[in-house]
Amino acid sequence: MTSEPRDEVHAGRLLVLRREYPDAIDEVWAALTESDRLARWIGTYTGRGGAGTTVAFTLTGEADAGGEVAPPVTVPIVECAPPRRLVVDIPDTNGGAWRITVTLSDESGSTVLRFEQHLVEGFDAADVEAGWRWYLDRLGAALQGEPMPAWADYQPAGS
Repeated sequence: MTSEPRDEVHAGRLLVLRREYPDAIDEVWAALTESDRLARWIGTYTGRGGAGTTVAFTLTGEADAGGEVAPPVTVPIVECAPPRRLVVDIPDTNGGAWRITVTLSDESGSTVLRFEQHLVEGFDAADVEAGWRWYLDRLGAALQGEPMPAWADYQPAGS
């Protein structure tokens, strides 16, 4: 179970999503950084993680939304400071990259996750935001051993 999200889009270009999980920070960190735990909600990777390294990431969660498992992509790990901060560059379909920053903090016995992404041109901001909301709620479900939320509950109108 997560708290009511406090999500924001700043100046239309910076997406900030916030989730609070009742789990210890080490558990949330493991769900973000261990391939077998990551597989429960978004995808898998091969390789050895750490700042300055790369991993081969395979997005598998899209299959639960009616999509297909994507081929692996090389993801540079820009910053990795366990168990507090992870910054990665996920390649996009336009030849650029999505810089994703995840910061974890302890607050009153819970873990607060702050997700940031600078929105890039050529992608529908509403669709990107909906996708990340869905994935972060999938993370919460995976942490709690609950059923995964349905994409239809997040999909923007007209998509």
